[in-house]
Amino acid sequence: MPWRPQAGGEPGDFGPNPDLADSHLDEEAGTDSTPHPGTSGPHAVAGQSGPHTVGPGQSGPHSLASQSGPHPMGPGQSGPHHVGPGQSGPHHLAPGQSGPHHVNPATSGAYPVGPGHSGPHPGYYVESTPSGGQYQQNYPGYGYQQAPQPVQHQGELSTSRLVKQVKRAPQSGWRRAVYVASGHLINPGESPADVRRRELIGRVNQPLRGCYKIAMLSLKGGVGKTTTTTTLGSTFASLRGDRVIAVDANPDRGTLSQKIPLETTATVRHLLRDADRIRRYSDIRAYTSQGPSRLEVLASEQDPAVSEAFSEDDYRRTVALLEHFYNIVLTDCGTGLMHSAMKGVLDLADSLVIVSSGSVDGARSASATLDWLDAHGYRDLVARSVAVINSVRPGSGKVDLDKLAAHFAARCRAVCRIPFDPHLEEGAEIELDRLLPETRLGLLELAATVADDFPSELRRTH
Repeated sequence: MPWRPQAGGEPGDFGPNPDLADSHLDEEAGTDSTPHPGTSGPHAVAGQSGPHTVGPGQSGPHSLASQSGPHPMGPGQSGPHHVGPGQSGPHHLAPGQSGPHHVNPATSGAYPVGPGHSGPHPGYYVESTPSGGQYQQNYPGYGYQQAPQPVQHQGELSTSRLVKQVKRAPQSGWRRAVYVASGHLINPGESPADVRRRELIGRVNQPLRGCYKIAMLSLKGGVGKTTTTTTLGSTFASLRGDRVIAVDANPDRGTLSQKIPLETTATVRHLLRDADRIRRYSDIRAYTSQGPSRLEVLASEQDPAVSEAFSEDDYRRTVALLEHFYNIVLTDCGTGLMHSAMKGVLDLADSLVIVSSGSVDGARSASATLDWLDAHGYRDLVARSVAVINSVRPGSGKVDLDKLAAHFAARCRAVCRIPFDPHLEEGAEIELDRLLPETRLGLLELAATVADDFPSELRRTH
């Protein structure tokens, strides 16, 4: 027969049965653990942990039958929790109450708290609630637990670990002959020349942000400036996936458009006239001619009287339009530094290529060009320039090209040499496939050297 409290006994007295008090703890473990707003005294405050201690002489579970919300208290009372006699069942904590209900072992029933007293009774242990992470019930053995950290296994799936490394097929020389004759069964690997070429192509193809403008300059005619403009632009266009265009800014009836098959008679004048109608790449493509290498050319006026009127403002407007559709713009300048358009060319240029022949007079003209640029505020552009020694005739004669290269190396960022090539001597349309291997390698080195200055972000604001 279950034990019943005697009449007139203390409310909430559970009797001397400690087993019932233990069952009371087990039942409270599943109750809400949020603090009761506005209560104080024996109820545990937020963050309180530890078991619900029941004094001797108590029996039966501590429950609030059919009661919800805050426990009734008298006016101004902040004290005991009154429980009616004869109540049974689990002790339901009010919403917001955190932790178990502590009872002083020396008392039977609720612990009286004096008016105005708030918070736990002195001697109670209060544990601050940790912030962040995962928080379990405030019982011994539970506490702050961190989320498991992910295990890094990305390095195990790298290409170098999973894919077997094989030798690249040779591209030239006896290695290529053996590779082909054996039906690709014998692979001697790449030659040093093949490795060098692949490295140069990688430099040419490095990422380019924005539009990179290259000014091709020489004070002396006949040194191969227009030819170098075409071959350099063709090398870029054939290896890179973006758009490359060469602009003829020579006021003296430039011949740049004669270096590739002519597709249109439109000139830079027509483009400026119709600039307001240019909305997309296909619109501007109607004014250019494109060679086999994908290099596009914007021709100049063939009438010297009209081409002479190409001013600095005209050039700036042309470049402002082209840079929306092209990644690399090469400008074939005239031989006159005092021409109106020349100031715009130099002001907008990101890089300068000085073309010199292998002769003494050609080298002197190129050196004089650098002197003039230094004297007129373009010292930084000179320091970033690339000098090209272009052999327009077979053999170097008696000129020491090594000393000539050393002279320009002291003033420019780099010096490149382009050997003589019979196909370039023809002066007709240029096809890269018809160039000698030595010439193509020299052009590849020139393109890689220029590309080394490509900005990964816009470094200059014009």
